Amino acid sequence: MKRKSQARSLPMTILGIVILAFMLFPVYWMFNVSLQGGGMASSSTFFPVSPDFSGYEKALEQQTGNLVTSIIVALGTVVLSLAISTPAAYALAKFQMPGVGVFQFVLLVAQMIPGIVIANSLYTMFNDLGLLNSIPGLILADATHAIPFAILIMTAFMRSIPPELVEAARVDGAGHFRAFWSIVIPVSRNSIITAGLFSFLFAWSDFIFALTLTSSETVKPITLGIYDYLEGNVQSWAPVLATAVISSLPAIVLLIVAQRYIAAGALGGAVKS
Repeated sequence: MKRKSQARSLPMTILGIVILAFMLFPVYWMFNVSLQGGGMASSSTFFPVSPDFSGYEKALEQQTGNLVTSIIVALGTVVLSLAISTPAAYALAKFQMPGVGVFQFVLLVAQMIPGIVIANSLYTMFNDLGLLNSIPGLILADATHAIPFAILIMTAFMRSIPPELVEAARVDGAGHFRAFWSIVIPVSRNSIITAGLFSFLFAWSDFIFALTLTSSETVKPITLGIYDYLEGNVQSWAPVLATAVISSLPAIVLLIVAQRYIAAGALGGAVKS
């Protein structure tokens, strides 16, 4: 029976490998071309027989400032988003307030609004507030996209926290804030990390807000740095794709590190820990 089961699963395994290879091929080609010094991507060999790292040298020379800007904006977005969405999610999940369902529906609708619409609206407001071409302005803009998503994720989780945990802290004399800080946040670790990860990815990959709200060379995320390469007549794709590889690394590392928290059975694992 075991051999029959393995024989039946073999075609599906092969199909899965083929589909995975098809999906990952653009990533491989990006890395492959980044190691081939010059020329067009279409004329590159299938394997980098003689790796040339000049594309990475040029990318680091030209894009380091943009990478630093993206890191600052992404981390600032995570801090701001979690600082607002975590207590908001706790209030929505645990306090019986009128209009909670309507508020959550509004959050869902906010996720459906195209980014360019929000960016154009923010441009007028940021112009009046003096936040154009500034890192705080980009952090605020990216947080408008990250906060509703984070609230929805954490509200769904915090509703499943046994009320006895909070009630026990309240009986021991803890106020709402102390119970929230000492009980709810540690128990909600997995959902908070997940919300923070997606907030980082939203800000790291942002292009619309950056293009609309910045026009200076001093405040330019890495997405605009890549766009600047593509604006002109690209003579060599190695620096372009080297920049793309470098900009992919933080997201890849974060996903690898945080996958166990995302995939964990959030309530059970957190309560036991």
